[in-house]
Amino acid sequence: MAVLVSLVVLFVPRTPSEQSIPNLDKAVHATLFLVLAATTRWRFGPRVAGLVAVVAYAVASELIQWQWLAHRDGDWRDAAADAAGALLGWLLATRALARLPRKER
Repeated sequence: MAVLVSLVVLFVPRTPSEQSIPNLDKAVHATLFLVLAATTRWRFGPRVAGLVAVVAYAVASELIQWQWLAHRDGDWRDAAADAAGALLGWLLATRALARLPRKER
Protein backbone atom coordinates (compact mmCIF):
# COMPACT_ATOMS: atom_id res chain seq x y z
CA MET A 1 0.00 0.00 0.00
CA ALA A 2 2.84 2.38 0.84
CA VAL A 3 4.36 1.86 -2.61
CA LEU A 4 1.03 2.54 -4.34
CA VAL A 5 0.57 5.77 -2.38
CA SER A 6 4.12 6.80 -3.30
CA LEU A 7 3.43 6.25 -6.99
CA VAL A 8 0.42 8.57 -6.83
CA VAL A 9 2.17 11.24 -4.73
CA LEU A 10 5.35 11.23 -6.79
CA PHE A 11 4.10 10.85 -10.35
CA VAL A 12 0.55 12.26 -10.67
CA PRO A 13 0.26 15.91 -11.79
CA ARG A 14 0.33 18.43 -8.96
CA THR A 15 -2.73 20.34 -7.87
CA PRO A 16 -2.70 24.16 -8.09
CA SER A 17 -3.37 24.47 -4.34
CA GLU A 18 -0.19 22.56 -3.49
CA GLN A 19 1.85 25.76 -3.39
CA SER A 20 -0.43 27.49 -0.86
CA ILE A 21 1.47 26.20 2.21
CA PRO A 22 5.23 26.80 2.04
CA ASN A 23 7.33 23.62 2.20
CA LEU A 24 4.29 21.37 2.52
CA ASP A 25 5.70 19.24 -0.29
CA LYS A 26 8.90 18.65 1.73
CA ALA A 27 6.86 17.42 4.70
CA VAL A 28 4.85 15.14 2.39
CA HIS A 29 8.04 13.76 0.82
CA ALA A 30 9.67 13.14 4.20
CA THR A 31 6.54 11.45 5.58
CA LEU A 32 6.10 9.29 2.50
CA PHE A 33 9.67 8.00 2.64
CA LEU A 34 9.50 7.60 6.41
CA VAL A 35 6.61 5.18 5.89
CA LEU A 36 8.35 3.41 2.98
CA ALA A 37 11.56 2.90 4.96
CA ALA A 38 9.77 1.85 8.15
CA THR A 39 7.67 -0.74 6.34
CA THR A 40 10.73 -1.97 4.44
CA ARG A 41 12.64 -2.34 7.70
CA TRP A 42 9.71 -4.15 9.33
CA ARG A 43 9.13 -6.49 6.38
CA PHE A 44 12.69 -7.29 5.28
CA GLY A 45 14.67 -6.92 8.48
CA PRO A 46 17.80 -4.94 9.29
CA ARG A 47 19.52 -5.41 5.92
CA VAL A 48 21.03 -2.08 4.94
CA ALA A 49 20.20 -2.91 1.32
CA GLY A 50 16.56 -2.15 2.19
CA LEU A 51 17.40 1.39 3.28
CA VAL A 52 19.65 1.85 0.25
CA ALA A 53 16.81 0.70 -2.02
CA VAL A 54 14.39 3.21 -0.50
CA VAL A 55 16.88 6.08 -0.88
CA ALA A 56 17.65 4.97 -4.45
CA TYR A 57 13.90 5.06 -5.19
CA ALA A 58 13.83 8.61 -3.78
CA VAL A 59 16.64 9.78 -6.04
CA ALA A 60 15.22 7.93 -9.05
CA SER A 61 11.78 9.49 -8.52
CA GLU A 62 13.26 12.99 -8.57
CA LEU A 63 15.29 12.22 -11.69
CA ILE A 64 12.19 10.84 -13.41
CA GLN A 65 10.19 13.94 -12.45
CA TRP A 66 12.94 16.21 -13.71
CA GLN A 67 13.70 14.41 -16.95
CA TRP A 68 10.50 12.78 -18.20
CA LEU A 69 7.40 14.27 -16.59
CA ALA A 70 6.27 17.55 -18.11
CA HIS A 71 3.85 18.24 -15.25
CA ARG A 72 6.48 17.71 -12.50
CA ASP A 73 9.97 18.96 -11.80
CA GLY A 74 12.71 17.20 -9.87
CA ASP A 75 14.19 19.00 -6.90
CA TRP A 76 17.30 18.11 -4.91
CA ARG A 77 15.55 19.49 -1.79
CA ASP A 78 12.77 16.95 -2.28
CA ALA A 79 15.41 14.22 -2.59
CA ALA A 80 17.01 15.47 0.65
CA ALA A 81 13.61 15.42 2.40
CA ASP A 82 13.05 11.91 1.03
CA ALA A 83 16.40 10.70 2.34
CA ALA A 84 15.89 12.33 5.74
CA GLY A 85 12.44 10.78 6.03
CA ALA A 86 13.79 7.38 4.98
CA LEU A 87 16.56 7.48 7.56
CA LEU A 88 14.18 8.57 10.31
CA GLY A 89 11.66 5.88 9.35
CA TRP A 90 14.37 3.22 9.37
CA LEU A 91 15.62 4.32 12.80
CA LEU A 92 12.12 4.52 14.28
CA ALA A 93 11.20 1.08 12.96
CA THR A 94 14.45 -0.36 14.28
CA ARG A 95 13.76 1.10 17.70
CA ALA A 96 10.13 -0.06 17.73
CA LEU A 97 11.06 -3.57 16.62
CA ALA A 98 13.75 -3.80 19.30
CA ARG A 99 11.05 -3.30 21.95
CA LEU A 100 8.98 -6.25 20.71
CA PRO A 101 9.51 -9.72 22.10
CA ARG A 102 11.75 -11.72 19.75
CA LYS A 103 8.96 -14.02 18.51
CA GLU A 104 6.84 -11.01 17.38
CA ARG A 105 9.53 -9.37 15.24
